[in-house]
Amino acid sequence: MEDSMDGLTSIMDLSDDCLSIIFKWLDCSLDRESFGLTCHRWLNIQNLNRRSLQFECSFSILSPQTLAQTSLEINSDHLYRLLFRFQNLEYLSLSGCTKLLDSALTHLLVYGSSLQTLCLDCCFQITDNGLSPVAIGCPSLVVVSLYRCNITDVGLEILANACLALKHVNLSWCLHISDLGLGTLSQRCRQLQAIKISYCSKVSGVGFRGCSQTLVYIDAECCNLGPEGIREIVSGGGIEFLNISGLNWLHGNEVAAIGNGFAARLTILNLRMCRSIGDESIIAISKGCPLLQEWNLALCHGIRFPGWESIGSNCHNLEKLHVSRCRNLCDRGLQALRDGCRRLSVLYMLRNINLSDTAVELFKLYRSDVRIKGEEEMFIGPDWTA
Repeated sequence: MEDSMDGLTSIMDLSDDCLSIIFKWLDCSLDRESFGLTCHRWLNIQNLNRRSLQFECSFSILSPQTLAQTSLEINSDHLYRLLFRFQNLEYLSLSGCTKLLDSALTHLLVYGSSLQTLCLDCCFQITDNGLSPVAIGCPSLVVVSLYRCNITDVGLEILANACLALKHVNLSWCLHISDLGLGTLSQRCRQLQAIKISYCSKVSGVGFRGCSQTLVYIDAECCNLGPEGIREIVSGGGIEFLNISGLNWLHGNEVAAIGNGFAARLTILNLRMCRSIGDESIIAISKGCPLLQEWNLALCHGIRFPGWESIGSNCHNLEKLHVSRCRNLCDRGLQALRDGCRRLSVLYMLRNINLSDTAVELFKLYRSDVRIKGEEEMFIGPDWTA
């Protein structure tokens, strides 16, 4: 009896590799959390298999409960302990850690080699100095979000020279970056797919000159773009999503470059609040971007009948069109949209002062396949990291 007992094998005799495989096969989150409660050894296996980490102050975890709580101030010591415990992280969000200092990021020199996504949104104390250890310690970075960080072109150059695998970069509201930094980023990171630069007032767009064809997503709302900058933004030839809304200073044909052939793959275009662009630009885009599926023209007062007529005649793949508060959308223009745009399924139309009730009712009669939504969508398009 004693000999047979000596021959028994328990689960505790399994190697760490076997236990890791068992842990990965646990589908239930409760089971995965309970795994580490068994013993210190199993807790260590659980820790080593953790791939993501974020805090309640992160903007991706919003609920009435978290909003009511006082935010935990994450400091360098906290981050070190967490990175030491979870050494194989691929996703780390420090977003909302408003008092986190550059010095805290030095721990990534040791523990950042597996990191693919780093979010530092609203880390107001992070500067170019903090990006140095990120660039050195995280060579596998694919996604980095620096929304409202206090960085400059120097920081962008540091990242671009070390993190060549970058595909998705969020620089929205980084008020100190310019075309110089963007140029370095777009030239060095040739796998770049998506970039957000909204409200970067020093950016004119010329930094995208010679950008890679892999760049398919650009969000540049309320930047200081000009005609030359718009030409460079689409110069790569791969752009599929473009948001240049809020450019009140562009007039007439200054957006026509979008339709010059380099944006032939464009499927979603947001020109909301480009109040002064004219028919020439609209005609060029409607002819030069045959794959357009969604087009936001809300508050584009400079578009008159020739522009609407061109959309109806040329946008054969258009499914969603936003025309709310366009002052010069008239009955004839609505009829042109009604008679064309055969794939149109949703029309966002609100407070168009030059449209008669009769024209609207005729549209509903002849195009019962189109849903008219009396609302205005400010944000359109896919997730920028998709």
